[in-house]
Amino acid sequence: MQVFLGDPRRFGLPACALTIGNFDGVHMGHQNMLARLRAEADARDLPAALLTFEPHPREFFARSQPPARLSTLRDKVLFLRQLGLIDYLFVYRFNHGFSRMAAQDFVGQVLVEQLQARYLLIGDDFQFGADRKGDFQLLSACPGFVTEAMPSVLVQGERASSTRVRECLAGGDLAAAERLLGRPYQLSGRVMHGKKLGRTIGFPTANVHLPHRKPALQGVFVVEVDTPDGRKGGVASLGLNPTVSTTPDYKLEVHLFDYAGDLYGRRLSVRFLKKLRDEERYDNLTELVAQIEHDAASAKTYLTSLQREQA
Repeated sequence: MQVFLGDPRRFGLPACALTIGNFDGVHMGHQNMLARLRAEADARDLPAALLTFEPHPREFFARSQPPARLSTLRDKVLFLRQLGLIDYLFVYRFNHGFSRMAAQDFVGQVLVEQLQARYLLIGDDFQFGADRKGDFQLLSACPGFVTEAMPSVLVQGERASSTRVRECLAGGDLAAAERLLGRPYQLSGRVMHGKKLGRTIGFPTANVHLPHRKPALQGVFVVEVDTPDGRKGGVASLGLNPTVSTTPDYKLEVHLFDYAGDLYGRRLSVRFLKKLRDEERYDNLTELVAQIEHDAASAKTYLTSLQREQA
C-alpha cells in the first residue's frame, strides 16, 4: 500500500476504484467496505484506493471540544496495511479551504481530475462538500464514474460504526468494542520521560505520549504490550491521574509485569483487554499504592485465566 499526501497527480497514477471516509478505528464496517471495494476493483482491473482526511473533520469544526479519536493516522495506516486490501491511501489535509469547497467542485476537482475515480463506493450515510450538500444522488448523476452505496454492516445485530465503538469504550465495554473492531482496542505512542514517581513506589511505568487531546476511554485496565523482549502483560492507567497531577492533560501510564528493560524513546502499542475500574483520587500515596497493588493482582489473575483459555 502506497501513501500519498495531498494531490497525487504529480505521481502519474492510473485511474482507480475509490472509497472515501475518515475510517477512524478501521472497524468491521470499514473492513467489509474495503473487501467489497477490492472485489470491485479487481473486476474492473483497477487499483483500489481510499481517500481519507487529516485532521478528522469533526476535530476541525470542534477544536475546543474535539470528539475522542479512535486511532492516529499512523495507526490507521498500520491497520490498513495489515488488511492488505487497498493499493493507494490518499491523505488530504482538511483545512478552511477544503471545508468551504462546494460539493460539485469536490467531485470535479478531487474525484475526477486528481484521483481519476472510475468506480466509487460510499457509505449509506455519506455526505460531503460545504454545508454537507453532496450526497449519493449527486454522485450517482456524475457520468465519469459508477457510484454504489454500501449498506450498514451488522455485528451480532449491532451496526458497526466509529460512534458506536466510542460509546462502548467510554462505557468500559471493551468486549463489545473488540467485536466491532475485530481486534482488541489499542493506542500507540512513544515512551516519554515523566516524573518517575512509579519507580519510587515499586511500580515503574512507561509513560506513553498521547497525540490527541481526548482519549476514547478512561480508567484502569488490563493490557498487553509488545516489547523488544516479547509480549508482556500489565496494568495501565489512562486519565488525568488526579492523586499526583493537577494538569488537564491525559496520561497513559503502563506498568509491565516481569519487565525491567529500557523503553524510553520506543513506540509502544498498548492493547486494552479489560477495564478494572474508573480512575479515582486518593488522599495520600499509601492509599494509592494499596490500590495499585490490588489492580496489579486483579490484572495478573485475568491474564492467567486468559492464557488458560487460549492454551
